[in-house]
Amino acid sequence: MLTPVHIYRYIFWNYADIDDYLKFPSQAVEAGEYIPVFKEGFSDISIKLHENFNPDKAYNNFESFLEDKKTVAFMVIQHDTVKYEKYFDGYYDSSVFSSFSVAKVFISALTGIAISEGNINDVNQVVTDYLDGFRHKGYEKITLEHLLNMRSGIAFSESYNSPFGTMARFYYGDNLKKYTYGLKIKEPPGLHYDYVSCNPQIMALILEKATGMSLPEYLQKKIWEPAGMEYDASWNLDSEKHKTVKAFCCLNGKARDFARFGRLYLNKGKIGDRQVIPEDWVIRSTSIMNSSRDSQGYPYTYFWRVLENGSIFAKGILGQYLYVNREKNLIILRFGTGYGDIDWVQVFEKIADQLS
Repeated sequence: MLTPVHIYRYIFWNYADIDDYLKFPSQAVEAGEYIPVFKEGFSDISIKLHENFNPDKAYNNFESFLEDKKTVAFMVIQHDTVKYEKYFDGYYDSSVFSSFSVAKVFISALTGIAISEGNINDVNQVVTDYLDGFRHKGYEKITLEHLLNMRSGIAFSESYNSPFGTMARFYYGDNLKKYTYGLKIKEPPGLHYDYVSCNPQIMALILEKATGMSLPEYLQKKIWEPAGMEYDASWNLDSEKHKTVKAFCCLNGKARDFARFGRLYLNKGKIGDRQVIPEDWVIRSTSIMNSSRDSQGYPYTYFWRVLENGSIFAKGILGQYLYVNREKNLIILRFGTGYGDIDWVQVFEKIADQLS
């Protein structure tokens, strides 16, 4: 009983799992009036994909390739037409999927909305303009843009592989605010890119302070309902006692609604005539603005990865991806139980090359 909750949970539950949303309490994000945007138009795309990714005939078809690579959901949507949609390993279109770090781009979008509505002045404001609970000095120099670009200088270990690291406390612990306010600063902000999940968590706490709403409430009011999402979603909390949203991960929903969010970025924040996410924010948050590069060398801006050709993608552990290619009017969603030892972005880019 003296073992900290996060260590006990880590040992008992082990590494993060795609069904972890069932293990933690959550707050609902309710859908409003459904707005249809995708039409069915399944084609022989799987044959083309099979030919492209099976030069050595290792797989009988594209589906066997996906299954072997630990995929549970794969969608290809172009010009609002669902050209390919398959589910595997007991998952279906009705299944709930945990997005893990794909959730971070929702934080980015909500930040842009909060700025456009005057709840936040701009990205140059510092963290301590909104939050005063930090126990260590240095946060008065960290701006919102430092958080969004993963350049805050906060000391944090992102590894999921140790029950004694800060990531284990964040993911498995039951008092997220306590852990967050206790984090130290390792260097001045702006010097280096360092992918750490405390940055979106702090950004979420700022959003809640600035808007006076919980993060799931704000998501529901500003994105989920206006975008006409088809299904309810949920966002996991650290505990029933503290009810702090695990903003760095753990937004859970149906595959098509995650794809619909990608569609907002495909259309510069709009659905029909309705501007859900400010257009200038969409453009800024999907542009390469500095030297930030992730572990695979992909440029990183405002919680999005941005390719040199203009394509963007969000990424979560276990191989959760939301890819948007504006040039090809293309959205690809891939969720899995693991990465499958492959760079999925290269797969997406090859698919895009095949499509006119």
